[in-house]
Amino acid sequence: MSFPLRRPAGTCALLLVLLAGCSSGTSGLAKEDPSGAEKGRSTSGTAKVRPPRADAVFDYQLGGAYAPPAGVRAVSRDRTAKPADGLYNICYVNAFQAQPGDAVDWWHDKHPRLLLRGADGEPVIDGDWEEPLLDISTDDKRAALLGIVGPWIDACADAGFDAVEPDNLDSYERSDGLLTADDAAAFAGLLARRAHQQGLAIAQKNTTDLLGRRRLIGFDFAVVEECARYQECPDFVSAYDGRVFDIEYEEKDFTAACRAWSEELSITLRDRDVRPVDADGHVYEHC
Repeated sequence: MSFPLRRPAGTCALLLVLLAGCSSGTSGLAKEDPSGAEKGRSTSGTAKVRPPRADAVFDYQLGGAYAPPAGVRAVSRDRTAKPADGLYNICYVNAFQAQPGDAVDWWHDKHPRLLLRGADGEPVIDGDWEEPLLDISTDDKRAALLGIVGPWIDACADAGFDAVEPDNLDSYERSDGLLTADDAAAFAGLLARRAHQQGLAIAQKNTTDLLGRRRLIGFDFAVVEECARYQECPDFVSAYDGRVFDIEYEEKDFTAACRAWSEELSITLRDRDVRPVDADGHVYEHC
């Protein structure tokens, strides 16, 4: 089950409901062209990490996995999906907010103290998507959250993914001032360390405000939404030397991005619900 995409407060985030577990599909990936990956590099004290190639054609499959179109070399799928054989696989994890539906009940039942709460004691909600924000405001709570999100990242590695995409990095912008960019950077740093320990590259998801901290955090590349529409492409291209996957949702923005940035980053047009290929309304193009 999937939900539409969003971009509140100048950034955009994605979400999917928690589903069943996933299994390995890319353990035999080559280290060069076929998977859309650069040659592996060692991160101090960690397993070998392979960032994606700057020119890898990309597909965003969060609404349901399907056979990638011809020419695609990199794909992002929910952490509960299987990786695509032979491609560079990015594992989507909702790391800073709770999923809607049953997942919200799970957080309330199992980890109520890790939900961000306002002065009235009620959880702070991302109103557009009915997602409670996770409380990343202290070292203690960040460590506790890592004990939950960390195993999700481990499972991405076990399944055969090459990288992880932790979503809602910008949740502090929707926290009614209870969270800060410093809190987000601190938790993202823990996630990056965990990913690198597992041999996974890690993507910065949107959030130009944190580009200046990308090296300190440990981000290896970027997954961004509508950087043409929001005039953010130059910032991400400069920061990540072209290792940027941009998803546009409007034809006019996609066309503008292709004209200006097709030589600098990987640009994909998708429908906002990122529907699978056999669903009504499915859109996919690349330039």
